[in-house]
Amino acid sequence: MDRIHPVWAQNGMVSAQERVAAGVGRDILARGGNAVDAGVAVAFALAVTLPRAGNIGGGGFMLVHDAASGQTQAIDYREMAPAGASRDMFLNAQGEADSEKSLRSGAASGVPGTVAGMRMALERHGSMDWAEVIAPAIRLASEGITVTPELADSIEASREELSAHPASAAIFFKPDGSGWQPGEVLVQADLARTLRAVAEQGPDGFYKGPVAEGIARAVQAAGGPMTVEDLAAYKPVLRDPVRGSYRGYDIVSMPPPSSGGVHLIQILNILEGYPIGALGHNSAETIHLMAEAMKLAYADRSEYLGDPDFVDVPVAALTSKDYAASLRAKIQSGFAMPSDMIGPGDPGPYESDQTTHFSIIDKDGNAVSNTYTINLDYGSGLVAEGTGVLMNNEMDDFSAKPGVPNAFGLIGGEANAVAAGKRPLSSMTPTLVLKDGKVWLATGSPGGARIITTVLQVVMNMIDHGMNVAEASTAPRIHHQWLPDELRIEEGISVDTLRLLAAKGHVIREQPTMGSTQSIMRDGQSGALLGASDPRRPDAATVGF
Repeated sequence: MDRIHPVWAQNGMVSAQERVAAGVGRDILARGGNAVDAGVAVAFALAVTLPRAGNIGGGGFMLVHDAASGQTQAIDYREMAPAGASRDMFLNAQGEADSEKSLRSGAASGVPGTVAGMRMALERHGSMDWAEVIAPAIRLASEGITVTPELADSIEASREELSAHPASAAIFFKPDGSGWQPGEVLVQADLARTLRAVAEQGPDGFYKGPVAEGIARAVQAAGGPMTVEDLAAYKPVLRDPVRGSYRGYDIVSMPPPSSGGVHLIQILNILEGYPIGALGHNSAETIHLMAEAMKLAYADRSEYLGDPDFVDVPVAALTSKDYAASLRAKIQSGFAMPSDMIGPGDPGPYESDQTTHFSIIDKDGNAVSNTYTINLDYGSGLVAEGTGVLMNNEMDDFSAKPGVPNAFGLIGGEANAVAAGKRPLSSMTPTLVLKDGKVWLATGSPGGARIITTVLQVVMNMIDHGMNVAEASTAPRIHHQWLPDELRIEEGISVDTLRLLAAKGHVIREQPTMGSTQSIMRDGQSGALLGASDPRRPDAATVGF
């Protein structure tokens, strides 16, 4: 088989899920901007060009590596529950979890964090003017974007949710109710006005004044508790990344309220005790060991992970090599342990699917790994009239009722129960891998519950199996999240391998593709940048100069 070759560049590179937005970031780099300048520009552009996931009505996480100092910081701009939120707000009269409330009502929306998070990133690490990096998004919204087949299909697939709200239908469908066709131009005039207000007034243009009033009014009309006071009170948080190591590489990823970094490192720690490279890529034994490690980590996720501002999360214990060794001792080579025999471990004392990711590395080695989301496709489907802002349905990421799965089948516990001002647990896993103190790989993915394992496999494919970044992004993936007790696989894994896995006791389910990784690696000797966009999603692009 011929090798798959990555995109090559020398001076800067952007890898994003949508081609036009990726080009916006590349142009910022070409004009002398750094990775953060480009990242903020891409984030705002994606709100226009990738409305199913790019957003200013949602939130997420950004890792920023400063090459000069060698320091990496994590910016948490995850959504927050409004002050009027309460523990049982998503239960029906019978006391059961009601997904309509947590996914489609006004109560589904947390207070958005993207605008505030981008401002924090630019102020702390950027070099360009705020209005300058938002200008491309304003132009795209006001002049219009060319509808691609992917965009047309995604809008049509969400017709029911978008049509339920007149302000949403007015943007995403024509006056006669018909859908946009590929090649037509979609103008988002209301969103352009909101972006202009943000460019001119800073975050106050979003969190205060007419835009905030419009958001609060729309959310309340749809049954949610969000107020203008909630919006005005929103603040992003600067956090220390979670750190680990794997076979001589340093792993830096997102800490709670993301579960991504903790469990990425936990799974890598378990697998480090096996000769994965020698066992072979996607061999039955390699997949078996990966699945067993995944089960143990996701069981711990259900018990220990939540917003660290509300609960004590044992990050150091969960990511310790000693704890990984104790978990490794539970794994049997010839036997898939049933999930009902697995529960959360004892790590020791305490100390979306429609998400999108972009990675950026500039000529100086500064790097951004950013994952943000509005949760499901087009979030709750609600556009606040007059603002053009699609609202998230991230409140579903809380445990509506401990022990009951959310939209991604993930089980949560008391640590992730709903509370006013709390940030819901996430699986987003923006990640940087360093070698000798310099960024070697920037990666991340959408995919809801599968984000952690998608990122895991890109890292393992490159470190254990010697793949280049394009091959690592393309290879077939597997996933196990403890419950339900099934090994999810993509097409492309050998039938003989599947028979061997079934003989070990794995319940195998071939399901649609997982993830959409956007990855860039930096060659330590030449400084050349090699990148790849996951072929699983159309319209993604890696571009450089």
